[in-house]
Amino acid sequence: MIIPMTRKTKPQSRPGNPTGTKPAESKKRRNPLVVQERPGRRGGAGHDSVGENGAAAAAAALPVALGRDYEADIIGIGHSGEGVGRVNGFTLFVPGALPGERALVRVEHLKKQYGYAKLLQVLEASSERVAPPCGIYDECGGCQLQHLDYAAQLKVKRQIVEDNLERIGKLRVAGADGGERAESPVDRAVIVHPTLGMSDPWRYRNKVQVPIGEEEGGLIGGFFAQGSHRIVNMEACLIQHNEGDRVVEAVKRIGRDLGITAYNEATHTGLLRHVVVKIGFRTGEIMVVLITNGADVPHEDEWIARIREAIPGVASICHNINEARTNVIFGDRTIVLWGREVIYDYIGDIKFAISPRSFFQVNPVQTEVLYGKALEYAALTGRETVIDAYCGIGTISLFLAQRARRVYGVEIIPEAIEDARLNAELNGIVNVDFAVGRAEEVLPSWQQRGIVPDVVVVDPPRKGCEASLLQTLLELRPQRIVYVSCNPSTLARDLRLLEDGGYRTVEVQPVDMFPHTVHVECVIGMQRIDT
Repeated sequence: MIIPMTRKTKPQSRPGNPTGTKPAESKKRRNPLVVQERPGRRGGAGHDSVGENGAAAAAAALPVALGRDYEADIIGIGHSGEGVGRVNGFTLFVPGALPGERALVRVEHLKKQYGYAKLLQVLEASSERVAPPCGIYDECGGCQLQHLDYAAQLKVKRQIVEDNLERIGKLRVAGADGGERAESPVDRAVIVHPTLGMSDPWRYRNKVQVPIGEEEGGLIGGFFAQGSHRIVNMEACLIQHNEGDRVVEAVKRIGRDLGITAYNEATHTGLLRHVVVKIGFRTGEIMVVLITNGADVPHEDEWIARIREAIPGVASICHNINEARTNVIFGDRTIVLWGREVIYDYIGDIKFAISPRSFFQVNPVQTEVLYGKALEYAALTGRETVIDAYCGIGTISLFLAQRARRVYGVEIIPEAIEDARLNAELNGIVNVDFAVGRAEEVLPSWQQRGIVPDVVVVDPPRKGCEASLLQTLLELRPQRIVYVSCNPSTLARDLRLLEDGGYRTVEVQPVDMFPHTVHVECVIGMQRIDT
């Protein structure tokens, strides 16, 4: 089967998913080789780009040439969702191509060890290729894997985790062929379970944040086009809650009617920068945040009245002021224009207050799965002292407090700790304490007060744990460590350090928090070797 392609080269990271009719299978798909990293900078002409500074001789030595068309065998998926192709033994990253396919590609960028190519035609299609249901998938910078069957996405994400554990963490993975086998005292291989996916991997995001721009006819809002700051106007996003689409459309329409201008980042003029919508999946409550380049909102009363009229479920309308020349979305000042300061939602039986700037997991359905697995790996009996080292607004801490003797949470952001204390009070949970500070500094001070953890839970940002925190954990020597990760590469790095310090990685559970993207979260259970 020959499929002509229009998808652009070098997509940015984004969230999405796949459904539709599969093309006829003409070649059996091989197990994917997931390539997580590569040398040099991604795309474009870096300092080592072939052809720069008179490197014509080096270019001539490569087995492919710029601007030429080749047939490539696609053998894996890269860390940004692009196909990993081989032409004459040379690696080409091909956005839109899938493992097991043969494709006609055009070389667009070259470096010494690899290059980038545009997908022209799929000559032999994977049986797992599907038609992307999103009408702007080829333009939008939001999703990478809508053209891959969802079951296949889950397999790829497990493979991403396995490859990082083996390559970076130097860990041996049990059943890397896709199966699992029981461990023996001799076999210390790590079990990586199949990725836990969603029964309905659509409309899962409870938070919408869109940049606002202008075209003839007024305001537009959506996502940035791949590799640019050009806004692709969006009427519907299939991974966001339906109410999010409705609110954004209403705000754009009202803004057009009131003559509101969009912020222009090049000239630092105009008013409306972003619209952020937060939705309580269980409560149905909606928060609308207007982020502006200035403190004054023209026609403020009419804005409020028309938003309330258009969105009956709205419980909070807020105004955030960001006058800085920055791509950071929120500014430091937030004002409540109407309604409450927070909306409420639940994860499991725990109720949470969500403010305009507070962090709350964007997929509440899978968050319950993720935290449930963390609770399982913590193996609490009701007698343990637990430390949550990156506690945020207390989401994991409050889950753990249901089964622990006492939980101590630490977070460097003061506002998050304020929210965590509020959430504990909201749920009547009294066996939890929260502190502001760096975990590697707070934990030793707790130890001096006689607070010695049986279990430590870490849920760091994408950069992983600070080395000083890992050293602190090795000094505290808790019986168990539960690591919740959003980045398999930094996870693998940190596990290696903990393993070298006397811990064993027992099992890893990937969880698909962001269907149709290349992102994958994991929960990891670790045990101190002498226990």
